[in-house]
Amino acid sequence: MDRATIEDSLRRATEHLLSLQDDEGWWKGDLETNVTMDAEDLLLRQFLGIRTAEQTAATAEWIRSQQREDGTWGTFHGGPPELSTSVEAYVALRLAGDDPEAPHMRAAAEYVRGAGGIAATRVFTRIWLALFGWWPWERLPEMPPEIMFLPKWLPLNIYAFGCWARQTIVPLTVVSALRPVRPAPFALTELHTDPDNPFPLRPLAPPTTWDGFFERLDMVLHAYHKRAVRPLRRLALNQARRWIVERQEADGCWGGIQPPAVYSLIALHLLGYELDHPVMQAGLAAFERFTVHTEDGARWLEACQSPVWDTCLATIALVDAGLAPDHPALVKATDWMLGEEITTRGDWSVQRPQLHPGGWAFEFHNDTYPDIDDTAEVVLALRRVAPSHPRPQLVAAAADRGVTWNLGMQSKNGAWGAFDVDNTSTLPNKLPFCDFGEVVDPPSADVTAHVVEMLAEVGMADDPRTRRGVEWLLANQEADGSWFGRWGTNYIYGTGSVLPALVAAGLPVSDPAIRRAVRWLEERQNQDGGWGEDMRSYEDPEKWSGRGDSTASQTAWALMALLAAGEGPDGRYAPGDGRGSAAVERGVRWLAATQLPEGSWDEPQFTGTGFPWDFSINYHLYRLVFPVTALGRYLHGNPVLGQAGRAT
Repeated sequence: MDRATIEDSLRRATEHLLSLQDDEGWWKGDLETNVTMDAEDLLLRQFLGIRTAEQTAATAEWIRSQQREDGTWGTFHGGPPELSTSVEAYVALRLAGDDPEAPHMRAAAEYVRGAGGIAATRVFTRIWLALFGWWPWERLPEMPPEIMFLPKWLPLNIYAFGCWARQTIVPLTVVSALRPVRPAPFALTELHTDPDNPFPLRPLAPPTTWDGFFERLDMVLHAYHKRAVRPLRRLALNQARRWIVERQEADGCWGGIQPPAVYSLIALHLLGYELDHPVMQAGLAAFERFTVHTEDGARWLEACQSPVWDTCLATIALVDAGLAPDHPALVKATDWMLGEEITTRGDWSVQRPQLHPGGWAFEFHNDTYPDIDDTAEVVLALRRVAPSHPRPQLVAAAADRGVTWNLGMQSKNGAWGAFDVDNTSTLPNKLPFCDFGEVVDPPSADVTAHVVEMLAEVGMADDPRTRRGVEWLLANQEADGSWFGRWGTNYIYGTGSVLPALVAAGLPVSDPAIRRAVRWLEERQNQDGGWGEDMRSYEDPEKWSGRGDSTASQTAWALMALLAAGEGPDGRYAPGDGRGSAAVERGVRWLAATQLPEGSWDEPQFTGTGFPWDFSINYHLYRLVFPVTALGRYLHGNPVLGQAGRAT
């Protein structure tokens, strides 16, 4: 495939990406997860008494469209059946009026019973069922609101949890304390393995294990629930209420994500907030902005929205693809990103009270929780445009504040987590209440790599803090040469993030760590020339690490890593004929050959990660923005970092 063909592929992809920019300057692709978002939306509306026939019918249409031939629902494209997801989807269809004797419902119920029934579902699913009396509150793990009083030096205080878990747990302590039950519109006996014993007790783990210890602690908390000191309980509920209200964002949401939003609305309503209260109205209105309407009349909800992330990635991609930095689209995107800078303190300041704000969040509105990853990528985007921007000093100052804030968020091991500093306790994950996914925010290779790359860009490659990050990355390389991907799937994402960062920070492409990673990528390349990795690599890395159907985004990540490692046409390890290594050439050809006429790529696979294995994401813009970056770097070379001097 000749260079002209690759250039044409990049041109079409670039034009398509530009066409998707909003008039205000941002990009945002749909963020697709699984049908629990839609099922819980109907259950929330049923609980609050605001469910409409139109919403129900459109949501049910979407849920039916996602059911597989065996009657089940999964959490990602091509993945195995998932019990809790299938139960919630089934209940939502019952709310929509689907006959339990209909073939699709019978198939779903048969799977649920075979997988252990309602009793085997996760805690969150059973909480939703308890709201309507389908599961007894006393058979759920207890999380008392008095947790609000624990000082931050105790292991299980609310700031020991990751921000997403913290925002979810606080309102759920209210719900757990008040234990509301709305009249059930129907029974769910068909989802129990034994209707005569629908709520079986689970055997306790040995008391010498962590599971056994926390199970017995849960028994103590249940006993306390019956004898709670009422003035103390009222004080705890009131403190939780204030905490929740103070963290409602400008758009009415909480944390920009679905779980804390739905539970905050339920908790506040239980504490006396009527539906016409401004807090409740704003919260419900936020869900309308998260709603996607399909052309065939279905309706589904995004769990979150990603405009800042999408915009900085699109900006980087377009500049690396050869678009002039002073292009109006890039100037407009930069101005929008400048307006999204967070200049107020959030929960991160609990651990860093002296650090000045200066970061970016993932969403339109999430001032309480700027994140390190977005901040690093926004700085990289701003730096690409700053020299050609009409107000370069303004852009540079914002980037400098982002650098300073990220440096202040470095964990003591030299690496970076996503939202908090040193959020590494293992105890929160062991609580019976916390079976819904990762609940702490330890440093990860992908976030650390993005920060290291940002620091190299601003001329700080030799700074001791950067070197500590590099040392952590090298120490955390897998034995096979890859890196684990926390926020993208999985080892391909981790490796695709780390290699560009290490090279930018000055590691020679001949370094053994980089050569091991290159060999790993070459060994994982599919026969068709692309790369792919299934979500099951989180559960079974020996079988699935770097393995799966080829996707545009994962192929681009692999190419970005190989190009950074000198495998491209201008690289040290290229054959010398103006072409890259065989792996790079095959990957580029795969991208060009699979491109759609519109300029994008088809990608039903999920390549984004919320919680490893437990919550998977299909970012609809990934299939475009990363191939643009990879093809641009193939044709124009890797970006030269660190030329603009050191940040102050």
